[in-house]
Amino acid sequence: MISSRNFLSGVIRQTSAFVVPRNVCFNKKSNGRHTPLNAKPTQELTGVVFEPFTAVAAELATVDKTSASQSFARVNFHVDCEAALNEQINIEYNISYVYHALWAYFNRDNVALPGLSAFFKAGSEEEREHAELLMEYQNKRGGRVKLKSIVMPEMEFDHPEKGDALYAMELALSLEKLNFLKLRELHATANRHDDAPMTDFIEGQLLIDQVESVKKVSEYVSQLRRVGKGLGVFQFDQKLAEELEA
Repeated sequence: MISSRNFLSGVIRQTSAFVVPRNVCFNKKSNGRHTPLNAKPTQELTGVVFEPFTAVAAELATVDKTSASQSFARVNFHVDCEAALNEQINIEYNISYVYHALWAYFNRDNVALPGLSAFFKAGSEEEREHAELLMEYQNKRGGRVKLKSIVMPEMEFDHPEKGDALYAMELALSLEKLNFLKLRELHATANRHDDAPMTDFIEGQLLIDQVESVKKVSEYVSQLRRVGKGLGVFQFDQKLAEELEA
């Protein structure tokens, strides 16, 4: 057995390395640990140099000067991006208006192609939803939505050689391709001003769907070119109506 004298001397030797200088006072925290009251700031110990109140001073001054008529949410949002968003909103509404005219045309009793009518009505609603999505994003970033004039579309689509169905679908394909190019220009504007959130929004919410739309309408153009006018268009319209109802 170890004698009590040898045991105590061993404990004293082990704890002698932890002798605390006389000029250091300790504060006992709720977790049971002791920290020196006169210890240096944590940032000097960890190497962290971020001073939140100092760093935020400039932004706080900007917020303080912002009037009630201005956006409080606007941050790192270039005026070119704001203008480009308004331009794209106008494009989406114009395309929606053309599709609305096509819906009305194919819904006539002397045209009577319900599949094409439903297709263009759905397309008009989709483009309007895109416009509203852009408006919502504009407000989210602190921009101001500025709506522009919408051009009155044609109301007659019966082409003497191609017929109305093929002519309308080729027109739709041209509009979808144009919209894709305009979205790429919008993306380039955001990229030029290093606006990562805006480029991500355009890619995820608009460009992916636009690629799918171009592919789908391209297939319809190919099919309508094969069937010609007359019965083939009637059968295409029936098939299109079934796809939309599925």
